Amino acid sequence: QVQLVESGGGLVQAGGSLRLSCAASGRTFSMYRMGWFRQAPGKEREFVARIIWSGGSTYYADSVKGRFTISRDNAENTMYLQMNRVKPEDTAVYYCNADLLLDSMNYWGQGTQVTVSS
Repeated sequence: QVQLVESGGGLVQAGGSLRLSCAASGRTFSMYRMGWFRQAPGKEREFVARIIWSGGSTYYADSVKGRFTISRDNAENTMYLQMNRVKPEDTAVYYCNADLLLDSMNYWGQGTQVTVSS
C-alpha cells in the first residue's frame, strides 16, 4: 500500500500561482505513476496531470496545458503541481493519485481545496 497526503491548497486570485504537494509513504519503491485529479462542486472528478515516476514523462489535460506543471522529487517521494495563471474555473478539490507496479489498487489522497477568486 501507499499513503498520500496533499498540501498547499488555499485561496488565490485569478492570474496568480499556487503549488500543491503530494507526499507519498509506504511502498513507494513500487511507484509506477502519480497524478492530480480535481473535482468541482456538482461535477465529476476529472484528470488534471500525470507523471511517470521512472523517466518523468508528463501528461496534461487540455484545460491546464501551458499553465500547470507536474513534477516529482524521487528522493523525497513527493509530487508537485505548479499552478500558474489560475482561473476561477480551476476552483476545485485537488486529489493526488498513485498507481503501483503489479498492484491493481488505485490510491488517493484526502484532497486539498483550491479556490480561485475573480
